[in-house]
Amino acid sequence: MVSGGGFFYISLEVLIAVGCCLGNMLVIWAVWKSGALNKPTFCLIVSLAVADFLVGAVAIPLAVIVDIHIKIPFHACLFICCFLNMPLQASVLTLLAIAVDRCLRVCIPFRYKSTVTKKRSWFLAAVCWILASLLGFLPMFGWYNHDTLTRYNSTSIDCQFIAVIPITYLIHFIFEGCFLPPLTVMFALYCYIFLKIRSGRAVMSAETSTYKQKEHQLATSLVLVLALFIVCWLPLHMIQSITYYNQSIHVPPIALYFGILLSHANSMVNPVVYAFKIAKIKREYGKIWRRTWRRVIGQQQQADTNSSRTPASNNTDSHDGRVHVKTSPQGEPMYNKYSGTP
Repeated sequence: MVSGGGFFYISLEVLIAVGCCLGNMLVIWAVWKSGALNKPTFCLIVSLAVADFLVGAVAIPLAVIVDIHIKIPFHACLFICCFLNMPLQASVLTLLAIAVDRCLRVCIPFRYKSTVTKKRSWFLAAVCWILASLLGFLPMFGWYNHDTLTRYNSTSIDCQFIAVIPITYLIHFIFEGCFLPPLTVMFALYCYIFLKIRSGRAVMSAETSTYKQKEHQLATSLVLVLALFIVCWLPLHMIQSITYYNQSIHVPPIALYFGILLSHANSMVNPVVYAFKIAKIKREYGKIWRRTWRRVIGQQQQADTNSSRTPASNNTDSHDGRVHVKTSPQGEPMYNKYSGTP
């Protein structure tokens, strides 16, 4: 039985999942329709959108299953909990790949197109997903809570995340090993990018100035995506670290649930950032909206036209083979349509 608080949490998760799926499907559609898939950076943005889509389509439903403590085999529970880690790793690695791509774009502008091709970008995205799968599913290879199997007399357990995933894996490996170092590298790369753009402004021609301005706008948008990622994921990692390093501190369950919801909501806000900050995606959003609006208006107008049409009524009503002559409102007889006689 789900309590009132649990029902509220699940309801929020469902709303976030719907937002993740719809928003990121729109991002993928917009990038594809705009032809931006030919640009390496947008290949990586699509990869990030796929990771965010999986959060809504798969990770959140699995998180709800874990939250209601369903009784399933131990290794099935372990697989579910490992999958919950994979989108995080894919997002971190893809964000790092995007930062490296932007740095190359600014540092080697004349050799960038020959160095960073679409084929290489897709290969890099595939490498990110392979690494994310290996890192996320590492507990399946033995780094899990063996005590849980010993404590239960059967192979089926009440599935809980912390019951199968060791806290040492979450803190030392995921947070301190796979989360903080990439973020530090990304911070350094974006600082270098902005310094490089600013230092070159004094000697830019008009054409180069426009190019640098576009690069600055795109870099700013991607930094915002990175900042939101940190803001949304850091609270959950901090809560886990506090409970690990200082077990005397009691963290209320509502704080943990808030951290989980915030981490999932990150996958929902990225499409909003793209809509307002990245020109190509913003223009395609506008086209999609206008096409949808015209279609809705057209259907409504068609429905109104159909409802306003009435069958042409004859001046005579025929029932049982008899002809009934109608009269006008003034009481005068109306002529028969066929004979022309009153």
